[in-house]
Formats: sequence, C-alpha cells, structure tokens
Amino acid sequence: MFANKDFGKTIITKTTGTKIASEELKGRIVEVSLADLQNNEDFAYRKIKLCIEDVQGYNCLTNFHGMDMTRDKVCSLIQKRQTIIEANVDVKTTDGYIVRMFCIAFTKKDAGQIKETCYAKSAQVRGIRAKMVNYMTELGNKGDLRTLVHTLVTADCGKDIEKSASSIFPIKECYIRKVKVLKKPKFDVTALMEWHTESANKVDTGKKVAPAPVEGVAG
Repeated sequence: MFANKDFGKTIITKTTGTKIASEELKGRIVEVSLADLQNNEDFAYRKIKLCIEDVQGYNCLTNFHGMDMTRDKVCSLIQKRQTIIEANVDVKTTDGYIVRMFCIAFTKKDAGQIKETCYAKSAQVRGIRAKMVNYMTELGNKGDLRTLVHTLVTADCGKDIEKSASSIFPIKECYIRKVKVLKKPKFDVTALMEWHTESANKVDTGKKVAPAPVEGVAG
C-alpha cells in the first residue's frame, strides 16, 4: 500500500496484572504525513490516519482509518472573488466499509476573461456538486477499501472532476479533501494480513531493459 512500512514508534505501559499491553494498543489511532509514508515531499499536505488493529510481537499492524489535508494547504487555496464548491457523500466498498468522502473545488476565470470576479450561479454550483458526488460514489463502489485508498493516494482524482465539470463552469484546485471510515466490517485478521503481505511481495522493480548492442571498434 505505502512505500514505507515502518513509520514510527508508539509508547505503551508494560503488562501489569489484567492490563495487557497489546490489548491497550488495539484501537489506537495514529496520524502520519503521506510524505513520510511514500518518501515523497510532494504529498506533505496529506495526513493519513491509521488504526492499530493487531499486535504481533513488537510490530503493530494498522488499517486505514481516514485521510485529511493540512490546514495551511486549505487556507492557501482560499482566495477572494471566487466561489468555493464543496460536496460529501457516503459510499460502501465491496468489502463492507462505509466511507464518507469530502470534495472541494474553486471556480476560476475563463480563458481571456477580463472581469475580475468568477462567481458561479447556484444552479451551476448544484451541477458541479452533482458531478463530484457521482464521481466519488463511482470511485467508492467499484472496489474494496484497499483499491480506494490506492486510487486516492496515487491517482489525480481532482483532475478527473475538473474535466467532467468544465462543461458547467471552469474550476481549479479540486481535491478529495477528507475521507472518514464510518463503519468497519467484523475484524478479520487474514484480510488485514493481506494488506501487509501482498504489498510487501509486490515490489515495483521496474521493467526489464534489453542490453545495448556492443559496437566493434575498427582498427
């Protein structure tokens, strides 16, 4: 799922009496920057929430719990003389997770526009919001949570929404701002292990490159 598996440590009181350390760790939510998980500073504005589901020795196995944007990133997008368009929808993945997704976008000037403002009418806002809801619903319903998270992390979902909404009103800086896991299916340790083992086995080693032909030296 992510490039970096070991992203940090958490403290816990040692097992004493009936208080077992591993049980106290389960359910703990950790928040980490996507830049640290992917070893890419371009994702520094994304925050990922992970929930500790199981403990094996000194390793905590986590599952996706939510995603958010940093406050400074959201504040940098908000400007005068434009309309903010927001939408949210609850979707159910194929493996039983109910996820709430939030989307944000901003109107922009048309090509060659002289007028300073670029406010959208309420009917246009509703139309763009409907496009956002349709896209997020389709994205959430077509696969499991693993596929959804992979798409949110790697694909540029905002560009797809901008393209589909361009027929109504030109928009810019479209992001799936926030994702919350509302309801989880019954805990299955084998399904959790698949998250951690499959991604470890599927290492991207790149494509094989044919060796360059060796040219003889005339002499």
